[in-house]
Amino acid sequence: MSVLARSAVTMLSAVSASAAWAAQSSINLQTPVTSVAAEIYDMHTLMMVICLVIFVAVFGVMFWSVFHHRKSKGAVAAHFHENTLVEIAWTVVPVLILLGMAYPATKTVIAMKDTSNPDITIKATGYQWKWGYDYIKGEGEGIKFVSNLSTPLDQIKGQAAKGDNYLLEVDNPVVVPVGKKVRLLLTANDVIHAWWVPALGVKQDAIPGFIRDAWFRADKEGVFRGNCAELCGKDHGFMPIEVHVLSAEKYAAWVADQQGKMAATTEDPNKEWALAELVAKGEQVFAANCAACHQADGKGIPPAFPPLDGAAIVQGDKAEQIKVVMEGRAGTAMAAFGKQLSDTDIAAVITYTRNAWSNQTGEAIQPAEIAAAHN
Repeated sequence: MSVLARSAVTMLSAVSASAAWAAQSSINLQTPVTSVAAEIYDMHTLMMVICLVIFVAVFGVMFWSVFHHRKSKGAVAAHFHENTLVEIAWTVVPVLILLGMAYPATKTVIAMKDTSNPDITIKATGYQWKWGYDYIKGEGEGIKFVSNLSTPLDQIKGQAAKGDNYLLEVDNPVVVPVGKKVRLLLTANDVIHAWWVPALGVKQDAIPGFIRDAWFRADKEGVFRGNCAELCGKDHGFMPIEVHVLSAEKYAAWVADQQGKMAATTEDPNKEWALAELVAKGEQVFAANCAACHQADGKGIPPAFPPLDGAAIVQGDKAEQIKVVMEGRAGTAMAAFGKQLSDTDIAAVITYTRNAWSNQTGEAIQPAEIAAAHN
């Protein structure tokens, strides 16, 4: 083995050892649990080592030269220019370094883009400020839910001690089986979001009107957390991602449980709901989807987020409010909930706002009216 080869092996061994140690510390990247994440982690460490070596070499020579050739020692600067050998060296060496760094980077990027032959396909849609998930292929097909931040409001306002997973916990996590290839189809309903879970090696923008894809295959069970990594508005920091990786048996049980819940909650679109039933259900929907902007007391945060308490849109023609809730308002943070919520949920939340606080219209909006508005 040549001296160069032995040096390379020694450097790689040192990189692997340092990476193994650093992975256990709290100041490094998250411990990878997929092959792509492991490649990203090793490449990051290798690049850091290369940059450190270059830094030490360049500044070592510079400081040595400054110290040993200082004026107080009587040093006289040499005068030369157009040294062909030096010019070739400082051109060829950086090119070789960049090529050496480009190879592992290109290899990793190609691996990140290979979304072929997935076992499960999940569509993730970014909303302001939550994620919607649809299982569209593989075991669990047909399951869909919305994932909201579940950190209690009193922790966010500083009225209670912060939990271990502060701002990184959700009510409905993504659940996948260990060892299975999961393809993610990413899009957004309003502005650009980004689905980022470092331990899985996935960071992909979700862009309105486009479908981007990514994939991961978790090598071990566990709970892995991330965030929206694109500045997407007022509550950008309140849009976490939580992924639960389960064994095949536990995943099958979760699928059965979710399908059972979906069957149990399937509602008759022609059912006539009582006003009190709609108000009670609407209060829950409002708390999960609207209170962040319009506030629990309906006062809003003017001028960006107008109040609903006493608002003309709420006390006026119900058709106009239905249209705004379903389609949103262009140029504002008001999202289009027609694609996010069921007809019953939309009917309930509108009924709630029309009969909460000082609003007492006495009107009950039925799911059939929302279905008619869709058409």
